[in-house]
Amino acid sequence: MTINEKKSFHDHFSAVSKQYAAFRPSYPEALFGWLASVAPARDHAWDCATGSGQAALGLARHFGRVTATDASREQIEAAARHPRIEYRAAPAENSGMESGSVDLVTVAQALHWFDTGRFFREAKRVLAGDGVLAVWAYGPVAVEGAETGAIVEEFYHSEMGPYWPEERSMVDAGYAGIELPMTDLKPPAFSMSVSWKREELLGYIRTWSAVSRFVGKNGCDPVAGLERRLAAHWNDDSRKTIAWPLTLKAARRRH
Repeated sequence: MTINEKKSFHDHFSAVSKQYAAFRPSYPEALFGWLASVAPARDHAWDCATGSGQAALGLARHFGRVTATDASREQIEAAARHPRIEYRAAPAENSGMESGSVDLVTVAQALHWFDTGRFFREAKRVLAGDGVLAVWAYGPVAVEGAETGAIVEEFYHSEMGPYWPEERSMVDAGYAGIELPMTDLKPPAFSMSVSWKREELLGYIRTWSAVSRFVGKNGCDPVAGLERRLAAHWNDDSRKTIAWPLTLKAARRRH
């Protein structure tokens, strides 16, 4: 599939919208500080495909107002509320936003689901003169500990491998080959990690699109077996470092 091929909306997350809100990791604060520093103003940001609002909340600490959209109404309903965030149900390619109305457009962990050609045109339309488009994604999870790390890696690649949507390969490749149709910016490197108990990691894994597809096809929870295998090496309330590689691409619209 090329990145410009037309895609219809495939909803992999509405069924787990509450878990998504509870267990998806937050993004580093330094990322939002950098985005605010390169935006031409801090009046209005659009967080596209906001999910349960993780990125929107980060933006709200730096921008006067944030419009956060998602094609899934269930995700919007589960999103965290904030006085400077307005949530709307809308597809990425047809946002309903006013032309030239935002200083920053962000897409966190979602560009691979879009018709990118149409979305890039929409982003250019809604951005103000020197506005910025930023897209990012985090790749396969890495879990602290040789045994626990190997168990989760095997689950990701071998057990869930056949169930990952085709678009997921774009994330695993770090969005290689995706070029934003504007003037590239050179962002710094950002790290993404959390300290979680086993139950938090399992809650996150249950939000994977591959897990949802497995359950839909087989009618059972594949994470239950993973939980038993992890418990052999991680059977207490201790916390482990959970990390993801973070890829960020950003570009500036020019007049």
